[in-house]
Amino acid sequence: MATTEHTGSGDLSRSMALLWGTDEPPSRGPKPGLSVAAVVAAAVELADEEGLAALSMRKVAARLGVGTMSLYRYVPGKGELLDLMLDHVQGPVTEGAYQEARGWRATLELVAQATWDLFLRHPWLLQINQTRPVLGPRSLAAFDAALTGLRGLGLTGQEKVAMLVTIDNFVTGTARMVVLAQQSAEQSGVSDEEFWSAQTPFLNEAMSGGAYPEVAGLPADVFESDGLDILAFGLTPLLDGFAAVIDARAHDPGARPDAAHTLGAAMGACPEAE
Repeated sequence: MATTEHTGSGDLSRSMALLWGTDEPPSRGPKPGLSVAAVVAAAVELADEEGLAALSMRKVAARLGVGTMSLYRYVPGKGELLDLMLDHVQGPVTEGAYQEARGWRATLELVAQATWDLFLRHPWLLQINQTRPVLGPRSLAAFDAALTGLRGLGLTGQEKVAMLVTIDNFVTGTARMVVLAQQSAEQSGVSDEEFWSAQTPFLNEAMSGGAYPEVAGLPADVFESDGLDILAFGLTPLLDGFAAVIDARAHDPGARPDAAHTLGAAMGACPEAE
């Protein structure tokens, strides 16, 4: 699933004004019959049903039963619309749940689950480069709520953000695998069963020769997963690693990891690094 769009591709000032409610409504012309919220909701529905490639001002207008030019009274163009869509789907996520979470670990588990749910509900999000996020009220509220669960741990601001980014990267990668698998079957018209059945005679022959003993020794259901078990398996040791960092801060608040030393130790412990 290649990245096809990026945040801030339109007029960034207009996007921010629309997100934060400072954009002045038109003072001339007929009384508006829509709203920015209605346009954004229709655009999200369209992307959910038909994918990001189908998103256009014309198709959004058709869904709303209006002329394409009328949408420009509310949103300047597709770039700004995309920024609004991203903030719309972000929240209000689980602010109440974050507040009720007991401890940093429960908070990060909620972050992981919310991120997973978001990508499964809106797979088109995986096609957007969000490395420079356009922060609206909903996405900022979700970010603030997550940071609230990391208070009082002796971590720097950079370390808190690094934890959240690490969780996001792990969940995004796992979700991408699941979404791509679903899309492969839909787009090709070939089911998973048909796909693997076509390979089975050749793979059985390859395994019988003994050239791939480790692969041959795997159980038949090893790749049968909906992704959630992989998410749970990977998240536990990831959080255990964070726990070690937090524990180290508690015993020595001034201690900070030396990136070069840590990388050198890791490379030295890896036999393939030679």
